[in-house]
Amino acid sequence: MTGRPAPGVLPPALRGPLGSVAGLAALVVVALGVRYAHGSKPGTVDAWLRGAVDGAGPSWRYVALAMDFLGEPVGSATLVAATVTGCLLLRRPHAAVFVVAGVGLTVGTATLIKSLVGRTIHGDNLSYPSGHTAFLTAFSLVVALLVTGRLGLGRAAGTLLVLAAALVAGGAMGWAQIALGAHYPTDVLGGGCTALAVTSATAWLVDRTTNAGRPKHH
Repeated sequence: MTGRPAPGVLPPALRGPLGSVAGLAALVVVALGVRYAHGSKPGTVDAWLRGAVDGAGPSWRYVALAMDFLGEPVGSATLVAATVTGCLLLRRPHAAVFVVAGVGLTVGTATLIKSLVGRTIHGDNLSYPSGHTAFLTAFSLVVALLVTGRLGLGRAAGTLLVLAAALVAGGAMGWAQIALGAHYPTDVLGGGCTALAVTSATAWLVDRTTNAGRPKHH
């Protein structure tokens, strides 16, 4: 007898599009990592984008600091804990696992890449890729994927929602990191792409290891 499939965290319709995006994002991470390995100066694109951001008024610094807080331990832990609690209240344990695994593996990967690439800013502070940007992009991707599955969105609408969430969240945090002088623009791009690559792979892995999305046989 075949029962209803346990809900997965990666909608089947999105596996193809997100797989392609994840592959491209991984290539960007590697390419930028090789380009800026063991460097400590901004590239041409970095200098241009930093100049544009520096033109913002000083009042925007408070907005940047508020965004930055979301990537700090207290802010990020609060976001993750609240989302995990919501998943458990909705009786979605696989979703709760995905929230922790998706964000955790992304941040862990970003930290590992920092050590391997060795790019620095303001002395010996490792900067590539941006961990703050990687975190918030991953968190937004996780939430968007869960919402897509919950609403039963199709391939086009689901892909648009997920990528839009990543772009908005990653762009906002990236802007904050550049405005605060914490990262070069290419660090921010690397952080966002790290999240795109790792989160999509984690979603597939969670479904694979928990058998979510597959029919239950009795």
